[in-house]
Amino acid sequence: MDMRFREEPYAYSAHLGFDMVEWHEGYARFEMPLGDHLMNRHGSLHGGAHASLLDTVMGYAGCWTGDVDRRQLCLTLSLNVQYISRPLGKILIGEAWKTGGGKATFFADGHVKDDTGELIAKASGVFKYRKGGA
Repeated sequence: MDMRFREEPYAYSAHLGFDMVEWHEGYARFEMPLGDHLMNRHGSLHGGAHASLLDTVMGYAGCWTGDVDRRQLCLTLSLNVQYISRPLGKILIGEAWKTGGGKATFFADGHVKDDTGELIAKASGVFKYRKGGA
């Protein structure tokens, strides 16, 4: 990945451990190591961790500008997550693709797998470009 286009994590994503691995037109990939702070009260990955990773990676997939001086931001209008399996590995890998949209909104699909290839969750979302972001 061209490091000029890599963004440093914002506070929430840093707390969860997100790492931007790849980002280009219509696509984003983030990784998140599993840790105790991500587990629910019975020791399984909290559903909010899946949702946060998917929300973030899908938002980035639609906000690529290709210009480091022109940052585009968005807001989530709708997020639909399907929880499929539990992680078998130690790292979650979130990937997302912009699937359509226009000037004001865009659509994205994404999934989370772990480092063993296990499909953990899938999602779709609708996002609104934030005015003043680009």
